[in-house]
Amino acid sequence: MNVGVKAEWHRLRSVVIHRPGIEMHLGLLAPYASLYERAFHIGEAIREHQRLEYILKREFGIAVHKLKAIILRRSNSDVQFRARLIDTALEWINFRGNREEVLLAKKDLEANSEILDPVHFFNILLLHPLIDLSKGKGSRAIYLDITERQPLSNLYFMRDQQAITDNGIFISRMSKPQRRRESLITRLAWEALDIPITHETQSPGTFEGGDFMPMQDFALIGVGDRTNYEGVNQMMNTALGFPEVAVVHQPKHPLLPDNKTDRMISMHLDTYLNVASSSIVVGNELMLKGAKVEVYTRERKGRYLKRKETTDLYSYLKKKGFTIIGITTLEQMCYATNFLCVQDGMILAVETDRIARKVLSNLQLKAKEDPQKYGMLMQQASKDYEQLRMTGNFFPHKKEIYENGIDAFPIILTNLTGGYGGAHCMTCSLYRS
Repeated sequence: MNVGVKAEWHRLRSVVIHRPGIEMHLGLLAPYASLYERAFHIGEAIREHQRLEYILKREFGIAVHKLKAIILRRSNSDVQFRARLIDTALEWINFRGNREEVLLAKKDLEANSEILDPVHFFNILLLHPLIDLSKGKGSRAIYLDITERQPLSNLYFMRDQQAITDNGIFISRMSKPQRRRESLITRLAWEALDIPITHETQSPGTFEGGDFMPMQDFALIGVGDRTNYEGVNQMMNTALGFPEVAVVHQPKHPLLPDNKTDRMISMHLDTYLNVASSSIVVGNELMLKGAKVEVYTRERKGRYLKRKETTDLYSYLKKKGFTIIGITTLEQMCYATNFLCVQDGMILAVETDRIARKVLSNLQLKAKEDPQKYGMLMQQASKDYEQLRMTGNFFPHKKEIYENGIDAFPIILTNLTGGYGGAHCMTCSLYRS
């Protein structure tokens, strides 16, 4: 299978996605703790995901692979891989309570491992269960409590567990405990597809795929809350062949006070910047100008050397010859930049007008609870909404999109975006040519 991406605008040939299931239901029991932006309808979210898959396949002819199907297919045909799945799952299930009952339950699980369906073990990886057993009075009177610990409710954001570079797959080590186990599952998928791993991020490094953008002659890597310097260094030293790398510092939104920032607003590089073609990028200018950039050049021995001068992301991209299509604060918060470029000048974009009121309503609640923190941001977003509504200029239906020859294919992701991402986050671009 071909694997590798050298530029975000090269034609997208294959992706991996994950259809959300029970883990999303559990995540919606505590949206904030699950890193979600807001609550949403799970049934509609799944239908939106099905439409996303259909559009990728039928409209654009992209090969779509589903994470769960990849692992189950190989498990059903390869005894050794099935054993690998089982062993991995058994590491992530725990028992406690009455010693006699715990020993019996463990013995039963191991004895029945050849009978149980591979889905059983896939779900263990999703849910990380703790089995608590205590004995009551009488025959077989057992109190059984099962706790799901940090269910992988963000797994459908398939961009983040790895980066596909010009040299192959670089596996992430996620920053947040809620997401740390996700790369265990995706690593099994790469093994199932016989795709070699270039490198796996090691502690204390953290890295997430939403912070990486390949740009043919250079690459952008975001550093901040999700990806740290150690993760960036590991990537540059093991997985890249680009002659130049720009390390982009996560910007604070200028409308938030210095002592009360919100890292989720600029969580990843692709939450405020994306690439629409070989000459066009889309981004929030305030944040692009506030994002400090350090430039590294590749030396003969393959190591990257940091240049002395620094710049900002807006100036850096302009110097590289890119035209920047600006978006408002509200559009940025509605995942305008989280579109998926399917080929040079063609994008699959979130219909921001369909979620603007939801995002604004959520922001208004935050501003009511903490006006000092969110007051100015809410006021600007409200002004943006009125202006965009009056002009009908919501992304991607902007005149600048048409003037620059970008073919935008809008998709409604009203519910799925509630998890904090759009089509870009939801797809692992496995191969572009």
